[in-house]
Amino acid sequence: MSEWVPKTKLGRMVKEGRILSIKEIFDQNLVIREPEIVDYLLPNLKHEVLDVTIVQKQTDAGEVSKFRVVVVVGNFDGYVGLGVGKAKQIRQAIDKAIREAKLNITPVRRGCGSWVCSCTDPHSVPFRTEGKSGSVRITLVPAPKGTGLVAGDVAKVVLRYAGINDVWTWSKGETRTTINFAYAAFDALRKTYKFVTSYDWARGSS
Repeated sequence: MSEWVPKTKLGRMVKEGRILSIKEIFDQNLVIREPEIVDYLLPNLKHEVLDVTIVQKQTDAGEVSKFRVVVVVGNFDGYVGLGVGKAKQIRQAIDKAIREAKLNITPVRRGCGSWVCSCTDPHSVPFRTEGKSGSVRITLVPAPKGTGLVAGDVAKVVLRYAGINDVWTWSKGETRTTINFAYAAFDALRKTYKFVTSYDWARGSS
């Protein structure tokens, strides 16, 4: 594998050691335009294929068939990404999806928002959050330790890659559509980072 040569200012800052963690990127509201940045700062990132379908497009030369692949990436510890790739070869489609998922990587705020549990471990979501994509709507609700992931199979994978171990969910819409169900769960997780909790205030003042 050839050595990474950064093409963006952020990439050069990461390669030169001026940015040492992916958290710094999000704290400064910087945009990731190179997947290698994620590889560099999150070397333990894993991925899983959620769905593979064949899509067809009508052209002047006739119908062209391609593979459409949905992939989730994550480190099981607060960072998750989702991507879609299309190509004539399934391997190329997977590679494109992984690249997009890395560019879409997002931090996930975890905690224990359950009044039943009230511990300090980041095993669930810190508060109720909702996500949507297409006709699908999903609501994540904090759950006490030991509950597990009470969710559909697709959402369960996305939640697990984000590092969520316990959560209740409610969903509606066409949840059999894998791509929309996955993106709805991803949207709900992404929204956890848009709000500041009392834990964040306490940590910031310490």
